[in-house]
Amino acid sequence: MDTTNDPYQAGCPSRLVIEMLADKWTLLVLGVLRLNGGPLRFNELRRRLGGITQKMLTQTLRGLERDGLVRRTVYAEVPARVDYELTEIGLRAGELTKVIADWASTHADAITDARANFDG
Repeated sequence: MDTTNDPYQAGCPSRLVIEMLADKWTLLVLGVLRLNGGPLRFNELRRRLGGITQKMLTQTLRGLERDGLVRRTVYAEVPARVDYELTEIGLRAGELTKVIADWASTHADAITDARANFDG
């Protein structure tokens, strides 16, 4: 069996992609950008992502830009304006966030009940 393209095997490049997508803030940033359907400024993103710190949003956006999922556009204005939007592969990843968000919303009560039963 060829393990070079098997995410269940250590060293597979796709495992890095899975780790990146599995991050809570990555999923939420992709989801907000997908729902917006266009570019957002940093502070707009931060407002829509309750609980994220400025530092964590900056780190998440840099990582997504590095991975080619988010495009950062700087405008020569005073004050400087920076927009963030999904790239083509970011849009595809954003589709995953919708499926995950829908599943989470549908099953949140059942999971909360299961946790309460287990802990009780």
